[in-house]
Amino acid sequence: MNNNPFQNKSVEEKFASYPNDFRTKLLTLRELIFEIAKMTEGVGEIEETLKWGEPSYLTSKTKSGSTIRIDWKKSYPDQYSMYFNCKTTLVDTFKEMFGDLFNFEGNREMVFHLNDNFHKNELSQCIAMALTYHLNKR
Repeated sequence: MNNNPFQNKSVEEKFASYPNDFRTKLLTLRELIFEIAKMTEGVGEIEETLKWGEPSYLTSKTKSGSTIRIDWKKSYPDQYSMYFNCKTTLVDTFKEMFGDLFNFEGNREMVFHLNDNFHKNELSQCIAMALTYHLNKR
């Protein structure tokens, strides 16, 4: 399941703190981010760190994209989320393209519930768009 070793001990500890069912889902999102980064031209190596206490994925070397964060919160125990920078147009674009497939909160959050259909192809497109956001703006 975890094909990409953790780069950061605090991120590994954060994943260990999640309830088992949600940890599995979040690890799947994590792997998908790394997989899409490898397949997407211009993205380069992903840096994994904690931002605001959440596992975060950055294109630090190439600066090609916008940070993606993922998390489960005790205050919303039945869901987990993928977050995007609210100062981008990413979530608005995702809503236009896939508003019927995903649940969104505001202009920064894609919300998933434990038994949601993942829509991997469409989610992969969203991740690729985030990881190339700055390349596509230029």
